[in-house]
Amino acid sequence: MNTPHVVVVMGVAGTGKTTIGPLLAARLGVPYAEGDDFHPQANIAKMSAGTPLTDEDRWPWLDAIGDWAHGRSGLGGVVSSSALKRSYRDRLRAAAPGVVFVHLTGDRALIEHRMSQRQDHFMPTALLDSQFATLQPLEPDEPGVAVDVTGSPEEITERAAHALEGLAEPMQ
Repeated sequence: MNTPHVVVVMGVAGTGKTTIGPLLAARLGVPYAEGDDFHPQANIAKMSAGTPLTDEDRWPWLDAIGDWAHGRSGLGGVVSSSALKRSYRDRLRAAAPGVVFVHLTGDRALIEHRMSQRQDHFMPTALLDSQFATLQPLEPDEPGVAVDVTGSPEEITERAAHALEGLAEPMQ
C-alpha cells in the first residue's frame, strides 16, 4: 500500500502498539513516531507510580502527537497513541484531519500476559483495568479499522495493512 495516510496505531496498553507501529510503518514505507516519546516526564512519573492519567494530563500529549501527524499530512506516517476515548481521537483529527486509526484489539488475558513479559516499561499491569474502563472503541463514522492482536507481530501487521487498503483515500 502506497499511502499518504497518517495512521494512528491505538489500543490499550499491552496490545503491541510499539511493536506493530514500526512494522506497519516499514510495510507502508513511511516514518514511525513512538507516541510514548511525546509524553511529558510528569505523565511518565504518574503512570510509573500506578496513577492513571487524567484528561488534563493527556491534552498536551495528544496535541504533540497531533502536531506530528499534521506535519506528515499528505506524506504519510505511523504514530502510536492509546487514543482510548472518542474525544482524544477527535482532538487528533482536529490537528490532522486525514488521520486514520488502526485499533489493536484483544482478549484481556492475552494482553495482561504480554504486559507481564515486558521489561523496563513504565506502564504497570495494574493500570490495565483503567485502560479497558476508559476505552471507547472506534465508532462507525470514524476512519479506521480494528485488528485482532492474536498471532505473530508479522501476522498482525499484515492484517492491519490489508485492512487499511480498504479505506478510502485520505481527506486533504
